[in-house]
Amino acid sequence: MSIAIALHLLSAVIWVGGMFFAYMALRPAAASVLEPPQRLPLWDQTFVRFFKWVWGAIVLLPLTGYWMAFHLWAAMGHFPLYVHLMQGIGIVMILIYLHVFFAPYGRLKRAVAQQDWPTAGKALAQIRKLIAVNTALGLIVVVIASAGR
Repeated sequence: MSIAIALHLLSAVIWVGGMFFAYMALRPAAASVLEPPQRLPLWDQTFVRFFKWVWGAIVLLPLTGYWMAFHLWAAMGHFPLYVHLMQGIGIVMILIYLHVFFAPYGRLKRAVAQQDWPTAGKALAQIRKLIAVNTALGLIVVVIASAGR
């Protein structure tokens, strides 16, 4: 169980903390000091690195979450409400991430490669909105996990 807890917490910290940092610190800093021809490639390269970690998190979080839950309660019907809430919100977060990765992020990468700054900017704006939603959901899950019992 200790391994599951450690991997689960590290995955959540990396994903939610990374989104919080990107949204609350990097985004406003980059917008205030960089023009789109510099800012958009920065975001592209940031996402290249961050999304590798998110892929690991979206695999480990459900695996370790179910490992712990089934160990404690044996069947989904016995899971307490807070576990169902974390599970449901987590699934929504994963689906939002998959959409970001396969849709607007793909458009951002192609537009940056072609130096099409208006198209890249539109894609980044969509990613920003979805990351804002996922960050809020992630913070809600942290509250549920720590105080939901």
